[in-house]
Amino acid sequence: MAEQNQTQNYPDDEIDLRAIFADLWQGKWLIIALTVICAVAGIVYAKSQPDIYIAQATLAPKDGSGAKTGGGLQGLASLAGVNLGGEGSNQSVIAQEILRSRAFLSDFIERHNYAPQLTAVKRWNAATGELEYDPERYNPETTQWQGAEPSSWNLVNRTRSLMGIGANKNTGMVSISFQHQSPKFAQEIVQNLVQDINEHMRRLDVQEAENSIRYLENKIQETSIAGMQQVFFQLIESETRKVMLAHSSPEYVFKTIDPAVVPEVPSQPKRRLIAMVATMTGGLLGILIVLLRSFFFAPKLKE
Repeated sequence: MAEQNQTQNYPDDEIDLRAIFADLWQGKWLIIALTVICAVAGIVYAKSQPDIYIAQATLAPKDGSGAKTGGGLQGLASLAGVNLGGEGSNQSVIAQEILRSRAFLSDFIERHNYAPQLTAVKRWNAATGELEYDPERYNPETTQWQGAEPSSWNLVNRTRSLMGIGANKNTGMVSISFQHQSPKFAQEIVQNLVQDINEHMRRLDVQEAENSIRYLENKIQETSIAGMQQVFFQLIESETRKVMLAHSSPEYVFKTIDPAVVPEVPSQPKRRLIAMVATMTGGLLGILIVLLRSFFFAPKLKE
């Protein structure tokens, strides 16, 4: 009996499968219509999206850019309350965190006056190579905002969303990227980020070294022990060397291996992918509607 029941189920399954294909065939025009509509909508949406260009620079960290000191002198400096840096300090990691910090980015945007390019751009004119701004937000001729100026908080968040900072754990190389409607602006902002972080880190180290020199000079005046004075003079020499080396190279923390160039091909949007996804979505939606209509309404039609 069990074998007979099993053999009786096969015709039913075959009939159901044929019924499904029959329903799909009857609803083919609905499936085709939804596929075409979604495909056209996807193409229109993809073409309406502005081109986004990404500029990227590859950098090599220059850790320990300050003057190196020997182990004995480093120990004496610690006893004297002076930090000479050395192998223990990872300038690259610190510089990357500073690049992401709100204080650095806020000062960076204000110093270069990047607020209009970050928040008021409508599109980039490839023919003229110029940015076109939203007239309801910003007037480039008068450099006046039509409404409230964007806050520093919003500008920093906007910059962070467009900026990318990554480090290769195997090679130690650091990449800095930025995406924008204008390929020229994307390249410009990456170049300025690299230059400004190098200058910022150099300024911090020079200030720290100069403070250490003033501290050591005061210590020399306070002590009459010749041996300690000799140690302080050696520390002053080391800090002076650090200041000289800091001013000797413009690439203080990061050395540019592959500079940012003006990208010629946009990275976004993926128009073909958008059109393909929209087309497939329309086809699947049409099939689902046909099957649901057949499942819920077919019995009523048979009655």
